Amino acid sequence: MIQDEQKKEIQEILAQMEAPVKLVHFTQEINVEFAREGRKLLEELSEISDKLSLEVYNLQIDREKAAEWGIDKVPATAIVGGGGVGGDGAGDNEKDYGIRFYGAPMGYEFSSLLDAIVSVSKGDSGLASETRETLQKLTEPLHLMVFVTPT
Repeated sequence: MIQDEQKKEIQEILAQMEAPVKLVHFTQEINVEFAREGRKLLEELSEISDKLSLEVYNLQIDREKAAEWGIDKVPATAIVGGGGVGGDGAGDNEKDYGIRFYGAPMGYEFSSLLDAIVSVSKGDSGLASETRETLQKLTEPLHLMVFVTPT
C-alpha cells in the first residue's frame, strides 16, 4: 500500500522519533469497511522504522484487551510509548496519552497519524507553555475528540 517514493518521505518523518512507539490496533475484518486495508497499512508502516511496533487484536475475540485500552469500536488504533510528560523525553516507554485513531488512517488522516507517532515518541504535545498552564488548572477530566474530514 505504501509506495517506494512514499517510504522515503515517511522514513524522514519517522527519523524524528526519539523513543519507541507502539501501535495497538483493534480490528474485525468481517462487516467492517476498510479494516483489511487499514491493518495492512499499519503493518507496512511499522516495518519502516525499528522504533515503531504493531500489536493487532480482534475486538470480538480480545474483549478484555479492548476494554483495557478503552476501545469499543473498530478499526481503532491506540498510539502509546514515547517519553515523560513535558517533552523532556525521559520516562516510561509505555505511556498511554489517550490518543486513539478510529477508522482506517488513510488519505488525509495518514499525515495526522505520522504527526501523532512522532509527538508520542518525543513525549511532547507541542502545546505552548501558556496552554499547558491553563490545562493544569482543570479540575475535572476532559474528553477531547477531534474529527478529521477533507471537506
